[in-house]
Amino acid sequence: MKKWIPYLLMLFILFHAAPVAMGYPGEVIRSFSSPGEFPTGLAFDGNYLWVADRYVDKIFCIDPANGVVIRSIPSPGYWPAGLAWDGQYLWNIDFQGGLPLSENYNAQIYQLDPVTGNILHTVQSPAGITHGLAWDGGYLWCTDSDAEEIIQFSPRDGTTIRSFSSPSVDPRGITYDGNYLWVADRITNEIYMMDPVTGSVLLITSTPGEFAMDMCFDGNSLWIADDQDNKIYELKARDDERFIRYNERHAIVTFRHVTTNFGPGKVLTSDVHLAVPEKRDSQDIMGEIRFSPAPDEYITDRWGQRTALYHTEDIQAGEQVEVQMVTEVKTYAVRYFIFPDRVGSLSDIPESISSKYLEDNEKYQIHHPVIRQALEEAISDQDNVYWIVRHIYNYINDHMYYEMTGGWNTAPTVLSRGNGSCSEYTFVFISMCRAAGVPARYVGSVVVRGDDTSMDDVFHRWVEVYLPNFGWIPVDPSGGDSDSPRGQAMGIGNLSNRFLITTQSGGGSETMEWTYNSNEFRTTEPKTHVVSEHFGDWEKVK
Repeated sequence: MKKWIPYLLMLFILFHAAPVAMGYPGEVIRSFSSPGEFPTGLAFDGNYLWVADRYVDKIFCIDPANGVVIRSIPSPGYWPAGLAWDGQYLWNIDFQGGLPLSENYNAQIYQLDPVTGNILHTVQSPAGITHGLAWDGGYLWCTDSDAEEIIQFSPRDGTTIRSFSSPSVDPRGITYDGNYLWVADRITNEIYMMDPVTGSVLLITSTPGEFAMDMCFDGNSLWIADDQDNKIYELKARDDERFIRYNERHAIVTFRHVTTNFGPGKVLTSDVHLAVPEKRDSQDIMGEIRFSPAPDEYITDRWGQRTALYHTEDIQAGEQVEVQMVTEVKTYAVRYFIFPDRVGSLSDIPESISSKYLEDNEKYQIHHPVIRQALEEAISDQDNVYWIVRHIYNYINDHMYYEMTGGWNTAPTVLSRGNGSCSEYTFVFISMCRAAGVPARYVGSVVVRGDDTSMDDVFHRWVEVYLPNFGWIPVDPSGGDSDSPRGQAMGIGNLSNRFLITTQSGGGSETMEWTYNSNEFRTTEPKTHVVSEHFGDWEKVK
């Protein structure tokens, strides 16, 4: 039985600790036990892995095929941490400054002869509490979990070249793959792919264990050392999987649209449209959607949105008309894996997409001077479609704050004012994207508000942009107002499992107009006061 324990542990990690899918960045390829009990550093020299262990004060050279120890050298100090390989020599952080002294967080970084272990050069760490170490071909990088920073520095004298905020609160492992930095965080149990120039988080995936310590890259795969389960993992760095979904939520959502005539006149006609949800990356519709009463007909608008139409006449004063849509749905958290260098150009966008989702109208006003000026400031001469979208996203979050002021104003008005609701953020973002030549649309949803059993009458709307080679990707411009790079990145290519998406539109629909979830057209007699309510109730399927 004992021989099966590592395999059972691996299955548990794959199916419980991380999102489940095949062929995605962060997917475990294989693993083996660390040669020591407390692995703290990891590097790849082109042929072999090197593993630093803080308990035995050794640095092991191991075969990446099976984890067999080939040889070892002594660590340069008494608290070895992160490792890096510069093409000829090893670099090793000593967490306690080369002394057997507790709480002496005055880290030293040593250049080592990989054959003898002799110290060739010593540099003072530029960080407070230094864990991970990486080499980019000219400079070293380290993580600082005290200041929550990622630092690039000179290997000669420790001079800081650049620094930026770490993705989250406790960065540990770090490596460089020739294009991007990868940083593992111990608290979130996530790995972040970062732009080494701006510090932007571009991609998020999960760590295989609970205590990531250091990382390295072998030219194809990521490797990560985990201190809690004492293992070395090989992970996929790139693959063809566009997204994964996880954290399934199984629920019944009852959406109600209620029309109440307070009189004194009557409602002559009422046409209510309920937006009919469909299968999407983030949701599976289970069985038939139930309507009560049965709709008069179904209509599909020019954006492809299907609605159930209810036509009612002569609603008297004091009368109330209610229609319901009951959807059993499985919703998922979704994580998209977008590599900017894989995103195509504007010319790669299909004509059928661009002709439809680049059009202008009264809400967007893409040629308005306010929009054109903002776009010039945001993207300058950028031509990579991902970075066009990302710079627009950053610009809006730098120039706006969330506030429900009432009404859905035009994009230039909202941007000039500097605040808006989720819908108004959406209008501004779509306007700027379309002005830049990037197709954009919006989706609307009913939202879980806290508990699994909850009511929503606020709802939520966000954007989808078309990235060539990736397709439609969610972007929530009102969700990126965060101090942390991780928080900012969560608004691009990430969705939680809280949403039943009902509506997809380019705006100005003949059935839904600018609303989502439901819409109502009506005619009334003079002096007739009518109120329309719409809300969704979530109920967990047990």
